[in-house]
Amino acid sequence: MVPRGAVTARGSTAPLRAAPRLLPSSELCPLSPALGGVNERTFVAIKPDGVQRRLVGEIIRRFERKGLQLVGMKLLQASEELLKEHYISLQDRPFYSRLVKYMSSGPIVAMVWQGLDVVKTVRTMIGETNPAESRPGTIRGDFCVEVGKNVIHGSDSVESAQQEISLWFRPEELPCWEDTAARWIYE
Repeated sequence: MVPRGAVTARGSTAPLRAAPRLLPSSELCPLSPALGGVNERTFVAIKPDGVQRRLVGEIIRRFERKGLQLVGMKLLQASEELLKEHYISLQDRPFYSRLVKYMSSGPIVAMVWQGLDVVKTVRTMIGETNPAESRPGTIRGDFCVEVGKNVIHGSDSVESAQQEISLWFRPEELPCWEDTAARWIYE
């Protein structure tokens, strides 16, 4: 397997990293049956503008107050190769190069959150891609003005969440811990 730092862009003569291994639900942290097996996960990244504007604590606070469980987090300067792999589905879009450059311009806070319908919940809390279309009370509605500086990324489906989590985190970077508040959140 190619080391994590050796991810390369398409067309490069260097070897590509092996395809990410998707974790089935059965491999996620086992939770109490009383919680209904709440173990859906999503990937969230606070983009360089969100880090520079010191919004990290506020964003984490919103997800925690909602009742979501943080299961992984790291601050990193993402390589262009990692970002090209992350945004591969957008490679034919006219803004692709600008997006990769912007995302590699400063530190990113990469996170994994867990909870009931967490992908949908996080996307709702984030707001629309275009901040002008985001409702007040959403992250983008409260903190963003332009599409090109919209502070945060969240997976758009369970499948993309699994792929993005596998791309940004190794399994051992996602500790299994019991959230004792869960019994006060879930029936």
